[in-house]
Amino acid sequence: MPNLDKKVAIVTGAASGIGLACARRYAAEGAIVVGIDLNMSADWPSVEALAPNCRFHQVDVTDGAAQRAVADATGRDFGRIDILLTAAGVGDGGPVGMLEESAWDRVIAINLKGTFLSIKAVLDTMTAQRSGSIITIASVEGINGTEGGSAYNASKGGVVLLSKNVAMDYGRMGIRCNAICPGFIDTPMLNGLMGSLPQLKADVVRETKMGRLGKPEEIAGAACFLASDDSSYVTGHALVVDGGYTAGHSHGIVQLMGLV
Repeated sequence: MPNLDKKVAIVTGAASGIGLACARRYAAEGAIVVGIDLNMSADWPSVEALAPNCRFHQVDVTDGAAQRAVADATGRDFGRIDILLTAAGVGDGGPVGMLEESAWDRVIAINLKGTFLSIKAVLDTMTAQRSGSIITIASVEGINGTEGGSAYNASKGGVVLLSKNVAMDYGRMGIRCNAICPGFIDTPMLNGLMGSLPQLKADVVRETKMGRLGKPEEIAGAACFLASDDSSYVTGHALVVDGGYTAGHSHGIVQLMGLV
C-alpha cells in the first residue's frame, strides 16, 4: 500500500521545481494533492494523472484570505487536511548596503510571511482533527550564511525557527512540523539565479561532497518520509538534504592522497 494512501495534501509552489516534484511524489503515494502557485502550471496534469481528485489553484501565497479559502474548500470537499508542504519561494539578495528595500520586502513576504500564512490557513482543520504533518521548505542557507544572500538567508532562517515554534505550540494536538533544508537543487529558480554565473555554479558543485547538484525528486523523497506515518515521532527538526554541502570545507587533500 502506498505510504500516503487517501491522505489529503496541500502543496504551495506546486507549479515547478521542488513543489512540483513533491506534489507528484505525494500523488504517486496515493494522496489527494491540492496545488497552489501564483503561476499556472503546464506540468500539473502529470500530478492529476497519478491520483484522482487532485486540484490546482492560482493563488498568491502572500494573500492570507486566498490561502484560507483554499484550505477551507479542501477541508470541506475532502473532510480533512493531513499534509501541508510549503515550497513557494523566490531567490534574491545582495549585501545589505546594496540591497533595495523593495527586494528585501518581496523575499521576506513570499518566503517567510507566505509560509506563515500557509500554516495559519490549515491549523483550524488540523487542530480539529488532532493530527497533521506540516513540512516547510527552508534551505541550507537558512542554517549557514552565504555571501550576498542577506534577504534569502534571513527569510529561510526565519522559516527554520518558525517551523520549530509550530512544532512546540501544536505538538500536543497531534500536529508535527518539520523543515527541509535543501542544498543546491537543479530547479528553474536556481538556474535562473546562476545561469549567468557559471563559475559560481562550478564552485557550488565543487563544495558539494557528492560532486553534483541535487534533484527535486531527492527532496520529494525526504518530504514523503516527513508526511508519512514513518516519521510519526519526528517534529521540530530541520532536515538537511544537501549532498554534503554543509558537512565541512574541502581543500583538495583527499585528491592529493589519491583517494579520488
